[in-house]
Parts: sequence; structure tokens; C-alpha cells
Amino acid sequence: MNEVTLPDGKEPAAAFQALQQELGRWFERSADHLRPQTVVVLPSLSLDQEVLGKITGVLQYEQRLLCLLLLLRYPNTRVVYLTSDPVPQSIVDYYLHLLPGIPRSHAMARLTLIACHDSSARPLTEKVLERPRVIARLRAAVAPDAPAHLTCFNVSPLERSLALALGLPVYGCDPDLLPLGSKSGSRRLFRKAGLLIPDGAEDLRDAGDIGEGLVALKARNPGLRRAVVKVNEGFSGEGNAIFDFRGEEAPDCLRAEMTDRLARLRCVAAGMGWPAFEEKFVEMGGVVEAFVEGKVKRSPSAQYRVDPLGRLDVVSTHDQVTSGTGGQVFEGCRFPANAAYRLEVQEAGLAAAEELRAAGVLGRFGVDFVSVREAEGWRHYALEINLRKGGTTHPFLMLQSLTDGHYDPETGTFRSPSGRPLYYYASDNLAAPQYRGLTPDDLIDIAVEHGLHFHTSRQEGVVFHLIGALSEFGKLGLVCVAGSERGADRLYRETVAVLDRAGMPEAAR
Repeated sequence: MNEVTLPDGKEPAAAFQALQQELGRWFERSADHLRPQTVVVLPSLSLDQEVLGKITGVLQYEQRLLCLLLLLRYPNTRVVYLTSDPVPQSIVDYYLHLLPGIPRSHAMARLTLIACHDSSARPLTEKVLERPRVIARLRAAVAPDAPAHLTCFNVSPLERSLALALGLPVYGCDPDLLPLGSKSGSRRLFRKAGLLIPDGAEDLRDAGDIGEGLVALKARNPGLRRAVVKVNEGFSGEGNAIFDFRGEEAPDCLRAEMTDRLARLRCVAAGMGWPAFEEKFVEMGGVVEAFVEGKVKRSPSAQYRVDPLGRLDVVSTHDQVTSGTGGQVFEGCRFPANAAYRLEVQEAGLAAAEELRAAGVLGRFGVDFVSVREAEGWRHYALEINLRKGGTTHPFLMLQSLTDGHYDPETGTFRSPSGRPLYYYASDNLAAPQYRGLTPDDLIDIAVEHGLHFHTSRQEGVVFHLIGALSEFGKLGLVCVAGSERGADRLYRETVAVLDRAGMPEAAR
């Protein structure tokens, strides 16, 4: 997709870097939350649309960043929120009523919602760039006498184009650095940082490379049972596939059968077969890795942020909840990660984060691991880097905004202002056929009637997101906050049970 043409002849990359310098100057004074500012929220999923299309209700994922409406708790902050389709007022009201100490009318006066009225399967940013009048409305919504910036789900060349068109910096990673977060780039950076990674090979280009990578893996480890083939730009496990070896087969026999064996590769993405996967692999490139086996295995991740002044912060750790073929699909997460290894994972990820900071990465990112319990302790294999806001970002932002608490990297815990530890279970994928037809108003009524709604005074309860996907797709997201891990899990189970009953026909309840 073409980037904007700059009238002064500058290359987009150079012009973007110059624009980003404004962010550092603004950030030096941003600690004052009473200072006027405008935050333009661009929740575009500017990723591969074919893989993205495998996710049910994916257009509604633009609503995951509605948690940023809680920035309106700062009385001089304006928020501009862009979407493909309009966000129903009932959903907006749901978030505004979560604001502590801010009247709804005051918040609404500082909120601008802009929709493209275009539900086509394309990135939101592409739709905005096609609409000069939408861009004009965006410019008019930004206060001219106060700092402003864009915050995005991910930053691709599309977001760079929009930033240049608006003259607004982006609090996010320069798209020229995105290869660092590809599957191949992740392996190279992990190796440089001295982290343990699964045996494998990166920078592969086609089926022949995949076959040779698999043969080499088996030759080095004759007992290997499975391998994972990953396209470089896959996400949430949707760009992965599982290859099964047949016992102690000889490398030469494996090579001779490779064409037929690849045709039976088990793709994680629903409905994707080998021909489509191969086409995507040739387009993007990818890696082959040994599948990490283990009787007791977890999928922790660690999140970090590099601010515009170059300072690196540890943000959080999570245990990811996975499902699907080979446990490759992200379903949800627990915060924080298990106490047995959370600080080990945080420290390992920090080595990669330091390398990313040195390379010039800006904003939030995550480092994913797979961890296996062995006799001497936990063994952590670094898997991939996500240079974007991920499935663990919005739950943590909600926790911060609702409680005004803080993360303590010394203990890996989050504490409220009173010192109480807080935990949550979060998911983007709570779905059931009987939820179809429940409206946002129904959901709010059900939550209030059953005492599930988040209580600011108790700092416990459930916060819902992806509410727009509920009625059509029977799907929604939620963050269940409690004072213990067990309490958060119990609250999640109670919420599921309540919604299951509410979605049944009245006679069956």
C-alpha cells in the first residue's frame, strides 16, 4: 500500500523520524496529568488480512482499546477514537461509568468518536487514509494548543502514512524495525541476547527450505516427535502449523517423503490447508522449530515499554492460556505469571528488551516463552517478540486505570494504592452459541443483577470488552479482577455460568 507523498520531497521514513522527535519533547513534561493533551486512538489491526479473517468477529477487535477511554479520568485530556463502524452509545457509556470521580458529561465533552462506516475486511487505517473528510475531522478534533499523539494497536507503513498526514507522532515502534519482531527476527535477537531458544532454523523462504529444516532437526535429534512451522508475520498462533515425525525415521526417508508429508501439515488456523499455508509462507518467509514437549508446561510472557526518553520499564508478566492444535492459539491470560518462575521470565525477557531498546524500539512490546518444569527447576525457551499491543495489553491497562495501582518488578506483583495485591483472569474468547442475541444492554443488566460489575470501592469484579461482538457472534472478552489468583479464576467461572444461564431459553433455565 502506498504511503503519502510528501510535498518537500522527504522520504516517509526520514520525515517520520523527524516527527517522532516531538514525542520526546512532549514526554518530558507528561508526568503532570493535569496538563492538556490529546490522545488519538487508532485500533487498526494492520496485519495480514487473510490470516486475520480466521478470527471470529475480528472487526469488533477494534473495540479492545476502548479501555483507553479511561484516560478521560485526567480532566484536561481529550481522546479521539477511530473505528470502522460506529461504537454503540451503550458501550461508550459502559466505559465512561467506570471513570472514578469524573461526571459522564465532563468526559463526553472531551471525547470524539469518528467512524468510517466501512465494515470491509481491510485495516481501519487504510479506510481512514481513503477519506479526506475523516482526516479533516481528525485534525479538527485535535486541540491546536496542546501536545497530541497517536496510539495504535500496531504500527505499519499505513500508520506511518496517517501520522505524516496528520503531523502527529506515534507512541509506537517505527515500522522499519518490525522485522525484529518477526519469527525469524525474534530468533536472531534471542540468540544475540543469550537466551535459550528451541532448536530450529530461521529465514526460510519456501517448501524446500521447510523440508530441509525439518530433516536437519530430525538428524540432530532422532527422538524428536513434533516440529512447528511458523510464518514470519503470524499472530495468536494463527500462522503456525504442526509437523509430526514418525518415530526413529531416517533423514533420507523423511526427505524422500517430504512433499506428501507437508501436504498433511496440521495448520492451526481454522480451514487453512497446505496450499494456502505454503502460499503465505512463500510471501512472508518463516521458521521451523522443534516442538517443546513437557509433562508440566506453561506459556508465560513478559511485557515491557520503552518510553520516548529511551527508558525501559518492566510492565507485567502473564501466563497465557492456549488451546487448539498443539496449544498454539492464544485464548486468554492470568496475571501475574506463576510465582514459581515469574521473576525468571521477567529477567530473561529483560535481556531481549535491552537489545530492542538499543535498536531504537519505542512503546509497548512482549516477549513470549514456553516453560517446562524439570527436576532442577523451570527451563524457559524464548519463542517470539510482539512489537505491538497484544492480548495482554488491554487487560493490564484496565487494571491500572480502574485501581490507580502499580506493578512492582521486584516481586512481580500488582498492588492497589492501599497495598493490596490484585490478580486477574482475562480472555478475548469467551464464546457460546446461546450468547447470540444478547445485546450490550442485556449484558450490563445481567452483570449488575448478579453482582459481577466491577466495584471501584472493593476493587474487584468483571470488566467486559469486545461487547460489540456479543449479539452477532456470541463472543465477548472480559477481565476478572480479585485479590487472589484463585478468586479471579472463581469469578471467571461464576461469570461464565451466569452468562450460560442467561443465554438459555427461559423454559430451560
